[in-house]
Amino acid sequence: MSYRSVFAPDLFAGQVVIVTGGGSGIGRCTAHELASLGAKVVLVGRDPAKLARVRQEIESDGGACDSEAFDIREETHVQAAIANIVKRCSRVDGLVNNAGGQFASPAAAISAKGFDAVVRTNLTGGFLLARECFTQWMGDHGGAIVNIVADMWNGMPGMAHSGAARAGMVNLTETTASEWGAFNVRVNAVAPGWVASSGLDRYPPEMRDIVRGLKDSVPLGRLATEAEVSAAIVFLLSPAAAFISGSTLRVDGAAPNFKTNWPRMERRTPSPVFDGFHRSVVPEVLK
Repeated sequence: MSYRSVFAPDLFAGQVVIVTGGGSGIGRCTAHELASLGAKVVLVGRDPAKLARVRQEIESDGGACDSEAFDIREETHVQAAIANIVKRCSRVDGLVNNAGGQFASPAAAISAKGFDAVVRTNLTGGFLLARECFTQWMGDHGGAIVNIVADMWNGMPGMAHSGAARAGMVNLTETTASEWGAFNVRVNAVAPGWVASSGLDRYPPEMRDIVRGLKDSVPLGRLATEAEVSAAIVFLLSPAAAFISGSTLRVDGAAPNFKTNWPRMERRTPSPVFDGFHRSVVPEVLK
């Protein structure tokens, strides 16, 4: 089997796209879709073994893939890694700033160290990657950046650190879109809502019932698939989005628009699902 993308074959032929957090979840899915459309994908993450597994998947499906393991939070590591990628691949046409991480906690219980760790991963690291892709290649040749944020509209109770970092990334997206537009660099963001991906299995056991009930606060009545988020990312990287920059595209089933004072309507039919990812796996918590 191969990835069943809605986009034209060879859409990204000859292009090089970096995908951070490419060892699992949305990053893994997006890497597979981009590779299926002709891109040479460079997987980025901290775990070489995870990157190697996804690289093997993509290559066995006939795609072109490279990988670079480093810590996106460390400035010198990022600078060296992008230099290595440019040297090996000769170009960087796209960046998917997907790497991130957080832990559930009420705001009052988050230490300064914990807050800083999440901000460095979800904001600072993304900034460093975007800056280096711009200064080392895109500033002279153009390109497209898609920052992955989160459904943090109206606050993010239980994850104040991540909500603050993601909101910062939305503003950074808008700022760099303005500053870098003259260099033919487009910068956009995708804000996924709750996604049925492997990340759901990393939450502690006491949160399992909460995770299973998330769909009840989504007007479309379900969680997103990884492929539905990937499709939004690929669109923003594509020529079809040539005049879109500084925007944030929500992929959340209208969850932020859910109102407790509006009666829940009984669904007439299930919400249609798109899942073109031939290697997708249902998270254990949702089984």
